[in-house]
Amino acid sequence: MGYERVPGLVSASEAVGETTLVVEREQLSEAALFLRDELSFNFLSDIAAADYLGWGGEVAGAWGSADGRDINVPYTLGPGLTPEPKPKRFSVSYHLLALRDDPLRVRLQTWLDEDERVASVVEIWPVADWLEREAYDLIGIIFEGHPNLVRVLMPEDWEGHPLRKDYPIGGEPVRFSEEV
Repeated sequence: MGYERVPGLVSASEAVGETTLVVEREQLSEAALFLRDELSFNFLSDIAAADYLGWGGEVAGAWGSADGRDINVPYTLGPGLTPEPKPKRFSVSYHLLALRDDPLRVRLQTWLDEDERVASVVEIWPVADWLEREAYDLIGIIFEGHPNLVRVLMPEDWEGHPLRKDYPIGGEPVRFSEEV
């Protein structure tokens, strides 16, 4: 399909009917423009950010049979698994479609650490405005050049980013009224 010409391409892989193209963070804009203009990926359906803090240690294994698994049995049967380490703490994945008679899907992905920023793609796909704000609000990804990078789901005075793995869990203290 010509993916080897994507600027900053680190790797290309195929799984469950979708191609994932990993690109260098610094060349994300060039890769996005190439995919839109040269390969007709003209529709950005979603941006998904993920935090992989602590990834790479042993996790509980999964067990199944030809008949599937019983949902009433805990999902921690079998040997422990050690997932492959990730290149950096955060991933940002752009889910793209080439809308034509035979639609194509591709995931454009880049990796970054906590102190790194990624270029905004709002100028390339305007729908990214809301999607980048969501990733910023919930995970703390900073999109360089975004026209209005402010919280979109959490209150403006909210501290932290609730979908980060190191976000403190505990919730809000319960407040009781003095009236009975």
